[in-house]
Amino acid sequence: MERVINKVIAKVLLISVFSAVPLMLVCQTTSDGSMPQYYFKDFTQGKVKMKNGQVQTPMLNYNTVTEKMVFTRDEKYYDISNPEMIDTVIIKDMKFVPVGKIFYEVLLTGPVALFIQHKGELMSAGKQVGYGGTSQLSASVYVTSVELSGGRYNLPLPAEYIVKITPVYWIRRNNEMFSFLNEKQLMNLYPEKAKEIKAFIKGNRIKIENREHLIKLVDYCSSLE
Repeated sequence: MERVINKVIAKVLLISVFSAVPLMLVCQTTSDGSMPQYYFKDFTQGKVKMKNGQVQTPMLNYNTVTEKMVFTRDEKYYDISNPEMIDTVIIKDMKFVPVGKIFYEVLLTGPVALFIQHKGELMSAGKQVGYGGTSQLSASVYVTSVELSGGRYNLPLPAEYIVKITPVYWIRRNNEMFSFLNEKQLMNLYPEKAKEIKAFIKGNRIKIENREHLIKLVDYCSSLE
């Protein structure tokens, strides 16, 4: 009897996680059929490992504008609800963990852990400003006006809009989280070792936007502690 009750509870938990207001597939594409709000080019079968041990394998992608993990079912999009019930999401061998209502990608674990917050912003694709140049403006007013928050990102992206992805990097040290956007901000987290880190960056030609370089840099910073 107890086993039956546990199975029922597990099923209810899965339903509560994999349920949301459906978004029709046709509504999240631009005029050319692309979906720039998503981190991956296509939806891919992934793994969702629940904290209760259950594993699901839906078609997944990550919406960088709403910062929601999205899955497809019956040709509709759904935001994964209740991410606090999830332990890990794996897409294309990339590991994501819930942080509040959003997800961070895990790049490095250990005494100093490294994460990326894939954060997208809806932008104007640019308007002519003379001499063949363009200017880009944040579309935050547009986003607000169409109420894209709360998992209702169910509008097509007009051709005049693009998504600019600005990653936010996070490290966890001594159970505290610290964010940085570039090498200088990372060095500021290690003021006593800034000279050594600067020399390491220069000597190894580190480019923080390169994932392998970033891991190598943070691993080095960890070795200094």
